[in-house]
Amino acid sequence: MFIGRERDLRDLSALWGRDSGVLVTCRGRRRIGKSTLIEEFAAREADTFISIDGVAPRKGIGDADQRRHFCEKIAQYVQRPVRMAENWVEAFVQLDEIIPSSGKSVVLLDEISWMAGSFADFPGYFKEAWDKRLRKHANLIFVLCGSVSAWIVENILNSTGFVGRDSLDLDLQELSPHECMMLLGPAGERMCVRERIDLLSVTGGVPKYLEEVRPEVSVDENIRRMCFMSRGMLFREFDDVFNGVFGRKMKTRGRILRMLKDGPMSAVELARRDGKTPNGCYTKMLKDLALAGFVVGDGGLSPMTGEPLREERFRIKDNYTRFYLHYIEPRRKAIERGLFNFSSLEQLHGLDGMFGYQFENLVLNNIPLLYPLLGLDQSLVLSAAPYVQRETKSHRGCQIDLLIQTQRMLMVVEIKRRREIGGSIADEVAEKVKRLKRSRDLSVRTALIYEGELSKTIAADHYFDFLIPGDKLF
Repeated sequence: MFIGRERDLRDLSALWGRDSGVLVTCRGRRRIGKSTLIEEFAAREADTFISIDGVAPRKGIGDADQRRHFCEKIAQYVQRPVRMAENWVEAFVQLDEIIPSSGKSVVLLDEISWMAGSFADFPGYFKEAWDKRLRKHANLIFVLCGSVSAWIVENILNSTGFVGRDSLDLDLQELSPHECMMLLGPAGERMCVRERIDLLSVTGGVPKYLEEVRPEVSVDENIRRMCFMSRGMLFREFDDVFNGVFGRKMKTRGRILRMLKDGPMSAVELARRDGKTPNGCYTKMLKDLALAGFVVGDGGLSPMTGEPLREERFRIKDNYTRFYLHYIEPRRKAIERGLFNFSSLEQLHGLDGMFGYQFENLVLNNIPLLYPLLGLDQSLVLSAAPYVQRETKSHRGCQIDLLIQTQRMLMVVEIKRRREIGGSIADEVAEKVKRLKRSRDLSVRTALIYEGELSKTIAADHYFDFLIPGDKLF
């Protein structure tokens, strides 16, 4: 069952009817459904679909192996042997020859960075093939797809050689909470809010992970089976995904992620924690992690001046990665030995607090869903991000889960998941508002987004302008 991506499908469909081929890039986190989207589009609208994937990088795999695999895939489409290409010029000639001269065609080169990884001049050869041959096919949508978004950005989107050649760039994000429940079918509709939130707190809106869920059993059992058994997909997944995206860079990028698991940091803070002098390499590593969908930079504006904050802080965006690094990896050896046994998630020390942080991340990854619930028109929002005010000699510090800014207003949003949420939460937020340095021209509103039993005094005190239960996300 294919769920969501309707806007992406419409954008692709709008590319038909041209006298020459169009080039599309499709990127995003591994397992996010890039190939599935293109396959679904081709099944709905194309007369011909040709898909050729790169060979996963491993020791001994070189450019000749990639070309051999490329030609073998072509042979499968024409159902006869083809000559092995001596270079990429010959390989692209063979591809050109099997694209029909009539009808609608979709060609997908999947995991393009793997295909090109052993040959630095691959982008130049593809550009020549595109200009001289491939683009001359009418009604052709040619898709370059890959999980290594940095490769696509650097070699295609930001390359001077490809300026003006790409017609559409699809950057796929996670499914919305509502779409996730649709993917689970009727069982998803029958889940209570706590189960829904806890499931997405581990899987995020990644379709492949949700497909592994067995709806007939509890979410506790699903998390136990997927995360805390040595054969579980989410127990093994981190190394598979991270190695596939970063390869030889896995160690350095992994070190950055592990430092971020304890909370957001800037490039300067990361360098200092790493015992190094701040330099551009930390910014580059964070950019790579952001393009791969693992982290996100929360910049925002100063509530005092309205100017962009001088220091962008990065947090782990991907809920599965955050959960793995925080809770699975430290217990990895015990899990591998079969020693990590439990019957209920409630038995796991610290997991309830961990889910509180995961819920906050889930909300931050779906900020646009909040605007109508907060009475905000998205077009009026200037900034929406977590905010940290550092303590100085002249003022005290504060940390705000989400600070939304418009031209005239600041919305201080507290995000909380607890079994019971007491009235003290209003005092905590009031103290943050009191400490927050802001322009006198800005009024302040407050909101609480919560999952748990809310104390009656919270509603009775009318401190919060908006009280939004977690089920509104769905």
